[in-house]
Amino acid sequence: MEKGRRREEGRGKQGGRGINEKYPQLIPPCSPLTKETGPEVNPGNYQRTVKRTEDAFQACNDIVACFQERARVERQYAQQLSEWSNKWKPVVDSTPLYGSLLKAWQCFLSSADRLANLHGSVCRSLVSEDGNQVRTWQRDSFHKKLFGGFKESQDIDTGFARAQKPWAKKLKKLDKARRAYHKVSRKEQAAKEREAHAQGNPDVAIDKQKKIQEEREVAQQEAEKVRARYEKILEEVNRYAPRYMEEMESVFDQSQEEERKRIVFLKQAFLSIHKHLDVTTNESVKAVYSELNNTLLAIDEQEDLRWWKNTHGPGMPTDWPHFQEWIPEKKVKKGKKVVEKKQELIEKSVMIGGVRVRSLYDYVGQETDELSFKAGEEFLKIEDEDDQGWCRGKKDDGWEGLYPANYVEVV
Repeated sequence: MEKGRRREEGRGKQGGRGINEKYPQLIPPCSPLTKETGPEVNPGNYQRTVKRTEDAFQACNDIVACFQERARVERQYAQQLSEWSNKWKPVVDSTPLYGSLLKAWQCFLSSADRLANLHGSVCRSLVSEDGNQVRTWQRDSFHKKLFGGFKESQDIDTGFARAQKPWAKKLKKLDKARRAYHKVSRKEQAAKEREAHAQGNPDVAIDKQKKIQEEREVAQQEAEKVRARYEKILEEVNRYAPRYMEEMESVFDQSQEEERKRIVFLKQAFLSIHKHLDVTTNESVKAVYSELNNTLLAIDEQEDLRWWKNTHGPGMPTDWPHFQEWIPEKKVKKGKKVVEKKQELIEKSVMIGGVRVRSLYDYVGQETDELSFKAGEEFLKIEDEDDQGWCRGKKDDGWEGLYPANYVEVV
């Protein structure tokens, strides 16, 4: 009996070297047919990979919706910039500030207008370029079936199901043999315990002890027989495992390749979105802030003070008292009535050849008889300043007109 027990234990050790040792992931400890959260090769667990394809379609919808909302944020920001600029333009234009300080304040508003256009273009890029790109790829990569689902996910599902069908059948057969073996093993164990109890009990008759011993031997033989069948089926499963793994990996690799293409595309889509959103590298944005910075640095207190002195201070043109010759009044007869007409004295000196002057500030003519010029531009002064503070000038292109006398200096 001791030899039989050791032989049985030896078989147990030998039988333990099978599919669970070579491919431990193929058969869960609880039941080979139970769908557990485990490896892909377990029956039914491939549904996670199948669902990954369907989830990718929904992810595209979420990406488009996400950045459409970001596009609305960009559009609203652009609108708010424009509204802010339009609100403050009349206030700034009527401000008591003047000169380069006024120009700097106005530059903030003009910069906001340009930034509003840029953020508006970001909005359009997110919708028309990035959003449409994802939608087009999604439409080309996922083909909906008539009764729901996608062709791509169904192909993966069919491939996995086809590979797992014979494997699941073998596992079912193996599980049946395992349960049968465990059942007879329990019977054998119970028979051994009865035999051990009878042998040490003088109250049990010899015939009864012999009968118990025979029952134990029958149970042992049955257990060995069922065990041999279980080991044979397990060996068949072990031999089939490499082929099963190969077929499953083939379908899985197909799914992986599709997922790789999805990841590569979405990476490029995200990079494109980043390019449109990253205003720190936008040359137009750089130009806006560079111009604004230069305008702020160009604030010149001395020049502004000089302008104020010449426009509103001691530097203003002064009409000093001077001798005016008396001119006799002329009488004009018209019909029977005599109308006296007074001749006005016009004091305007016309220069021969003119004097070369240079503009100190930008000036845009408000009337048709006024000149327009940029700061630093040179032209001829052909008439001296009148009592309103205006001179007449002539530009190199022949255009003549009036301009503020304190806006220029003699070259």
